[in-house]
Amino acid sequence: MRIVVIGGVAAGMSAASQAKRRAPQAEVIALERGAYVSYGACGMPYNIEDPQRDIEDLVVITPAEFRHARGIDVRIRHEVCAIDPTHKTLAVRDFVNGRDYVQDYDRLVIATGARAVRLPIPGLDLPGVFQLRELTDGAAIKRFLDDSSPRRATIIGAGMIGMEMADVLTRRGLTVQIFERDGQVIPGFEPVIAELVTGELQRHGVRIDTGVAVQAIEVRDQGLVVRTDRGDAATDLVIVAAGVRPSVDLAQGAGVKLGASGAIAVDAMQRTGIADIYAAGDCAEAFHEVLGQAVYIPLGTTANKQGKVAGANAAGGAERFAGIVGTAGFKVFGIEVARTGVGAAEISRHGLDALSCVSRHSSRGHHYPGSATITTVLFVERGSGRLLGAQMAGGDTVAKRIDVFAVALRARMRVDEVESLDLSYAPPFAPVYDPVIIAAAVARKISSGSGS
Repeated sequence: MRIVVIGGVAAGMSAASQAKRRAPQAEVIALERGAYVSYGACGMPYNIEDPQRDIEDLVVITPAEFRHARGIDVRIRHEVCAIDPTHKTLAVRDFVNGRDYVQDYDRLVIATGARAVRLPIPGLDLPGVFQLRELTDGAAIKRFLDDSSPRRATIIGAGMIGMEMADVLTRRGLTVQIFERDGQVIPGFEPVIAELVTGELQRHGVRIDTGVAVQAIEVRDQGLVVRTDRGDAATDLVIVAAGVRPSVDLAQGAGVKLGASGAIAVDAMQRTGIADIYAAGDCAEAFHEVLGQAVYIPLGTTANKQGKVAGANAAGGAERFAGIVGTAGFKVFGIEVARTGVGAAEISRHGLDALSCVSRHSSRGHHYPGSATITTVLFVERGSGRLLGAQMAGGDTVAKRIDVFAVALRARMRVDEVESLDLSYAPPFAPVYDPVIIAAAVARKISSGSGS
């Protein structure tokens, strides 16, 4: 049996590794159009922060190690141009040897990932303008910082990547300005959370302009200028962090069905609607356990898990992907921010009957050093009290506390059940009533109309 995987990062190499593990006698081939496979893309901002680190430190396993240690035929700089599901063949362009060839398969895993959103503005290809999606992007940014010594940076987009890069570039000594089309930073988070992030950015000298439409990037007076509907901003470096879209052109050209989100529609076994073709990772949808439907939330954790399921099943297994609740987090300067489940936008879009509750509580025991205030927003189904989502921000241990709410969502718990959880207590770790318990108690009172 020949199993071919298109894509060599999180989902792709998880699929290839799992397929080879399940079917050692199978021929497993991974085709990657880029120069690297199996790297920690989420670690790129932190690598960029340290000029002494090589970007290739983020590579977990090299193609040679995959071939010799795991028996997987990894071919970098091999782009799949077309899929023929009738004849089970791929049209492949080999940039290493300058040739085109046809590759046959018995089972196929599509793990083409996502691509950075390309804004419809001129100037995106100018020197000094970057996106941050692939390892080569991170390498290019590091070279520019080292070779050109820019003093000013402009970030277009105030999502998670924009926040992380604002932190990194500030720490590298640049003056940073952010433009965001939405009315707040970190769109999708509640305003009370966004306000905390805005304050943290401003405390570190980052200028933030929201509700701004970027119109063009131009070269002017030997530097760059970002032109917006509110005026121009001179800069030396531009990072475009306007989000991502699933890379589905290849799949769509083969007749693979897309879901309502625009990503590849898959079932719990990561099967597409075409026999012997699976899909996983940032190109595919995932089942959202709170909403009860397929969504597109590209995250590295999901990609690795889906890839593992797709690879196992391509090798003859019967694994199922359990679904997601949309748990994610990031750090910007001194605060952690995280969320899980649904927020106000999803509640409105899907017509859910829910209310939101805000609470604030210390992260550690009374007067214990290092304690910080954690702000929590919970979304609760009206009437039943069922937890629907949580968002948290604060200077200490937020990322791990959001995991408690993620487990509660998986268990379909009510907030009164969360309130009764037996969580650990010691002053170095938590107050007697953990912020998770306090948030659930506040939500229970509000949702029940009780003041007790």
